[in-house]
Amino acid sequence: MNPLNFVKLSAMMLLEYFVWGAWYVTMGFYMSGYLDATATQVGAAYSALAIATMVSPFFVGMIADRFFAAQRIMGWLHIVGAFLLYYATKVDSFIAFYIIILLYSLLYMPTIALSNNIAFQQMSDPGRQFPWIRVFGTLGWIVAGLMIGILSIENSPYTFHMAAIASFALGVFSFFLPDTPPKGKSAKASEAFGSVAFLLFKDRPYLIFFIAAILVCIPLSFYYGFANIFLNDMGMDNAASKMVLGQVSEAVFILAIPFLFNRIGVKNMLLLGMAAWILRYICFAYGNVDVNLWMLYAGIILHGICYDFFFVTGYMYTEKKAGEKIKNAAQGLFTFATYGVGMFIGTWFSGLATDFYTVNDQQQWTKIWWVPTYIAIAVLIYFILFFREKRDIKPQPEAGGAA
Repeated sequence: MNPLNFVKLSAMMLLEYFVWGAWYVTMGFYMSGYLDATATQVGAAYSALAIATMVSPFFVGMIADRFFAAQRIMGWLHIVGAFLLYYATKVDSFIAFYIIILLYSLLYMPTIALSNNIAFQQMSDPGRQFPWIRVFGTLGWIVAGLMIGILSIENSPYTFHMAAIASFALGVFSFFLPDTPPKGKSAKASEAFGSVAFLLFKDRPYLIFFIAAILVCIPLSFYYGFANIFLNDMGMDNAASKMVLGQVSEAVFILAIPFLFNRIGVKNMLLLGMAAWILRYICFAYGNVDVNLWMLYAGIILHGICYDFFFVTGYMYTEKKAGEKIKNAAQGLFTFATYGVGMFIGTWFSGLATDFYTVNDQQQWTKIWWVPTYIAIAVLIYFILFFREKRDIKPQPEAGGAA
């Protein structure tokens, strides 16, 4: 890869995820303090990204990929998004805030796929080169969290302002990224939606896994929506900065996945991921800033195992099952089901459950964290009982892979 392109793509990934990390982690805390939002309303706001995830395959696959250069459409999406992020702090009602966040999410989520497309087009060996580019995205999320702590802006509108500045900068920068021309009208609509990947459901182990992946997004939603509120409520200083330990953990554990995937097998990898969810929420249920501060840190650091061992492993498993011809459609379908359908269900459910265990404006956190714990236990039992996969994973014959 051209060294200049490597620098440009790395900067693109860093800013792409810096924007997301700057406002997403602390949004619930901001809504509670400035909008007097209920937990259900916080969950609804987080569901905006899930809705956008379900819509973005249509936008990217049917419109952006076919008619516009990826770097140009990404540039305009980030520039317009910057103004929406800034304006989100100028409203004082939940309805107005929700509409703005939904509109922003509809602009932002397609840029994830667009940034990946831009990067892949410049690579001669994506399997080897992409991780070195994508790791700068994790670094961007970490830097955003650290800056929130350094600037002491966690409970202020300035997290959105910081994200808006970065979004505008990335929007302008996008026009200087390597040219990624549109694919043209020949791009298949079925690939955009991932519908051709439905044939994977003929494979019983994959269908069992697919259902588990949707269900495990419910515990995931509790963490994304309420961990920052919880940690601040517990009295942890600079909670957003401390939470970047989860991204550090994610970056570390992802390096172990290729080795463990072949050594211990996909089922054990997925089971470890689900078991980590259970352990994390037990730590949160009984953690505090006094004698059990270590449990709060453990719950944060376990994010690497929770996310990598289930979702990253899930993407790898999906690719192996799909084969060469439909792997892109299969990955799109997996993303739609997890970050779309699964997170939509999870964000609403987590908000309702948190409100249910809120008495006199005080969250009963031990009871709240046991809800995702029980769900994770149920998914784990379901997976142990029904998932049967051969050690040597073979793609579906219809998928066009090696039989």
